[in-house]
Amino acid sequence: MTKKEEFIYGIHPVIEAIRSGKEIDKILFRAGLKGETVRVLQALVRENSIPFQYVPAEKLNRLTPKNHQGVIAFVAAITYTRLEDLVPFIFEAGKSPLLLVLDGVTDVRNLGAVARTAECAGADGLVIPAYGSAQVSEDAVRASAGALLRLPVCKVQNLATAVNYIRQSGIRVAGATEKAAGIYTEAEISGPLAIVMGSEEKGLSPDVLKLCDVLLRIPMLGEIASLNVSVASGVLLFEAVRQRRMNA
Repeated sequence: MTKKEEFIYGIHPVIEAIRSGKEIDKILFRAGLKGETVRVLQALVRENSIPFQYVPAEKLNRLTPKNHQGVIAFVAAITYTRLEDLVPFIFEAGKSPLLLVLDGVTDVRNLGAVARTAECAGADGLVIPAYGSAQVSEDAVRASAGALLRLPVCKVQNLATAVNYIRQSGIRVAGATEKAAGIYTEAEISGPLAIVMGSEEKGLSPDVLKLCDVLLRIPMLGEIASLNVSVASGVLLFEAVRQRRMNA
């Protein structure tokens, strides 16, 4: 389901938006904001695990000249899918899951490009963390050529917990890293699979890396040390697709 990208401002409107079930990507609070209704809103934010940030008043004023009362909430550009709903649905449909998990990818254009690659490879879903990651904005949707409107996207509060759930569900977890001993074509990745991609700068986080069942390395033959994350995702996803077709 698509939505026009928007934000809601004002304490009471944001409270009502959360209570009505609107999906909120992030809330900005003016630094030092206090009051009883603010405490009510903050309790709702914690209860619904909505990412939030305290910012200077100038940042809020740049977003809108209207009376924002120190609060602006960004409404999600898509409707997210619960990971706990997606995984059983894939198995019940008689499919072998193919998921792509992003760990610390912060550029929205990269997020969009990765989603486009995943959709083209026939992936069943994309998993992103609520914190420390690019979120699904209209810019990301445009960069994905509409793939983010077709591909189920799961936004999770804790990526390591989500990866562990994926493993416990019978899906093998493959992490992309230069630390892998062998190259990606030598790994058996034809079955139920979740490929985890880290950022180009930091790679996979330690908590996620230790949960991987297999590590995949793409050999670099030129002088540049790494591929763009969307290109690397494509290489690994389509290797999984190739192996599946060979074993079909």
